[in-house]
Amino acid sequence: MSPNSKGSWSASVLMFITAALSILVVMALALVRALAGPTLYDRVLAVNMFGTKTVLFISVLGFLTGRPDFLDIALVYALINFISLIAVLRFFEFGRFRSITAPQSALEESPPNE
Repeated sequence: MSPNSKGSWSASVLMFITAALSILVVMALALVRALAGPTLYDRVLAVNMFGTKTVLFISVLGFLTGRPDFLDIALVYALINFISLIAVLRFFEFGRFRSITAPQSALEESPPNE
């Protein structure tokens, strides 16, 4: 977006630029929290928050540049963020990735042969 013929920005463009800058500040704070979090779950929550703010930033950027196809990219990124969060939490809970559909007997390790 560029200034109008009088050389000033419209109020809606200034609002979205301010929103984009504030989202960037929150993303930076989320990165600090992810690096300095006292527990693993604090770090995972901070990374999830960073992904959510990235979706918001892509949406605002799409509005500012006049490209509505950025919303599709933001939705795909949100789905990837959600699925990866579930996978990471499952990994930290069980210590390995296991199939949801596999029977429990197939997942248990057999005792070593003596």
